[in-house]
Amino acid sequence: MLELAGGFSALFAPWPFLYLVGGFLLGLLFGAIPGLTATLAIALLLPFTFGMEVTNALIMVMGIYMAGIYAGSITGITLNIPGAPSGAITSIDGHALMKKGHGAQALSLDAFASSVGGMIGALVLMMLAQPISQLALLFRTPEKFSLVLLAVVTVTIVSRGSLWRATIAMTLGLMISTVGIDPMVPKGRFDFGSYHLVEGIGLLPAVIGLFAICELLVQAATPARNAMGVAVAELPRLRHRDFIPDFRIIREIGAFLYLKSSVIGVLIGMLPGGGAAMASFIAYAEAKRTAKRPEAFGDGSHEGLAASESANNAMCGGAIIPLLTMGIPGDAVTAIIFGVLLIHGLVPGPGLLVDHTATIAPMFAALFVASAFVMVSVVAFGPFYLRLARINRGMLYAFIALVSMAGVYASSFSGFQMWMALAIGIFAFALRRFDYPVVPMLMGVILGPYLEEFLRRSLIVSKGDPTIFVTSPFSLLFLLLTLVFIWLLRLRPSARAGSTG
Repeated sequence: MLELAGGFSALFAPWPFLYLVGGFLLGLLFGAIPGLTATLAIALLLPFTFGMEVTNALIMVMGIYMAGIYAGSITGITLNIPGAPSGAITSIDGHALMKKGHGAQALSLDAFASSVGGMIGALVLMMLAQPISQLALLFRTPEKFSLVLLAVVTVTIVSRGSLWRATIAMTLGLMISTVGIDPMVPKGRFDFGSYHLVEGIGLLPAVIGLFAICELLVQAATPARNAMGVAVAELPRLRHRDFIPDFRIIREIGAFLYLKSSVIGVLIGMLPGGGAAMASFIAYAEAKRTAKRPEAFGDGSHEGLAASESANNAMCGGAIIPLLTMGIPGDAVTAIIFGVLLIHGLVPGPGLLVDHTATIAPMFAALFVASAFVMVSVVAFGPFYLRLARINRGMLYAFIALVSMAGVYASSFSGFQMWMALAIGIFAFALRRFDYPVVPMLMGVILGPYLEEFLRRSLIVSKGDPTIFVTSPFSLLFLLLTLVFIWLLRLRPSARAGSTG
């Protein structure tokens, strides 16, 4: 604990603190604009870390990480265009509140949940990194497959409307994820002889197409309305103090929901490939399963918003645990953080925390303080966030389209991926016209590679024996949870009426 106290002392020195503030603001910008994710922000920062002192570099990266994960929900709530996959589930209930005229309330509850989740994740990272990393070592390939299967099933079940439409959307996403090089054999699949398709369809083009381009087309087809679908005259004039969260609502949500969702986020973060999107979906599904009013989910549920946002920010602390203790990145951002560490001669592994405590401790402190900054930021910038809905719709969406496509190109340097994002957006627009949800399709694209890889690796290890998935206690537990989710939601069909789209 003395080392951690030293980390806070080092953080609040003038230059490290400025690096944290600068990283946080950069994360807000990149996380909120569709296409410019926290992953891209840290990737662009990577070359500049050569000339930075290692502690300052890690502090700045933590600011970007926490702010970028949170900021994905800002444009999701205000415009129904998540800036990152982590904000997709939050935008469902958040944007529903926005359309009802409760935009400030949605943004304040969103920021409060992000702060709580981020702080809990950082505390777990600081105090329990080593013991929890030992638990993560117990999760082998069969357990990972069963966990991903649980995520696939729950996302499909909680999707709005027809279960068959949600299943079809999820299947389409899984199909898209199979395009490109086979993960086990160096051979192209479903590429139709095109060397562009051999590379596969990237996650960022899928996100931009399914949310940004699709939403642009939906809004273009909605006449005489402003960007968020509410008449401009209906938007109240708000002050900074209006973005202080209503603690009466927070008490109604309950401390247990925040804690439970944050724990889910930490645990998902510790698993390689988990990520904020999976954490938010599983926490959302669990919150709906235990809610007194599950029919409110998808129609502006405070509990749904709090659960998803607590989980995806708590995931940050969880994802760093396997990175530092085992050298295994928990998500795309921590994979780039791995590169930052290596650039400065720090090799992630069991000895890192022992040999370089003075260097790593400010990094932990930065993650905790950046979580507190989230709540400060919504009070400071909340009115600006809501002004996004007052901007001229033509100018706003032209800007979003330009930046989104630029983000796709910056991530891949491929004009083909830009055309792919446009094609996916048009296809998603057609799906929405026929009441098909696009969120399951996105999750299919995200989870598909992990589902396939963990399934095939498990069967290779067992020489084709499928009982490997039920002989492991953790794998069996995840499979039983999957069946429990299906059975409980089948018993409560009314819960489907207000589920997410």
